[in-house]
Amino acid sequence: MSAKRAIVTGSSSGIGKSIAQALLADRWHVIGFDIAPTSIEDDRFTPARVDLCDRSAAEAAAASIGPVAALVHAAGVLRVAPLGKLRASDGELMWRLHVESIASISNVVLPAMAAARDGRVVLIGSRVAEGKAGRSQYAATKAALIALARSWAAEVIAAGVTVNVVSPAATETAMLDDPARKSESPVLPPLGRLIRPDEIASLVVFLLSPPAGAITGQDIQICGGASLPH
Repeated sequence: MSAKRAIVTGSSSGIGKSIAQALLADRWHVIGFDIAPTSIEDDRFTPARVDLCDRSAAEAAAASIGPVAALVHAAGVLRVAPLGKLRASDGELMWRLHVESIASISNVVLPAMAAARDGRVVLIGSRVAEGKAGRSQYAATKAALIALARSWAAEVIAAGVTVNVVSPAATETAMLDDPARKSESPVLPPLGRLIRPDEIASLVVFLLSPPAGAITGQDIQICGGASLPH
């Protein structure tokens, strides 16, 4: 049965792990797609070792687990560089992980949701999708997620399936310690602190719930005031 079964990508750490744990607490069965090992121990958690940068592997993994009621794409990586120092390999990595992987998975999962006339999809985006100096490649991939979500939402809403994006500002995760971004410190929002992964997870759990059935095609920001005029 697909009821209360969810795929969460990037479930081994950071935002994805927090979302998986929140869903488990809400009595979901979670299938975690990640290439890294997980520390989650729960009878309702099923780890699936998947190289999400491999389109064929991602699609095959989605096809192998059967129908699900929800899909959350939280896998991510950040590479920063200004013009003149952009590396094609960085852009390719982020595009494959952020965009191509979820396109491959959704190509299997969303038609099945539409056929069942029920389903929820949430993609984890970023406020950087609006553009930021030094993050052009990352921003492009996150902007693509919004375009995908709105397009898919338009295709499946009549079948009762919703697709949304949750875009946080700088979040307190291990990604902040990645040596690839040591040259740039995160900017605190007006709230005065980083966004917490559990705050993102709480919103995702709501968007997967029946009361959120009329919310679709939206980019919902958790910004701590960063998007407000100053």
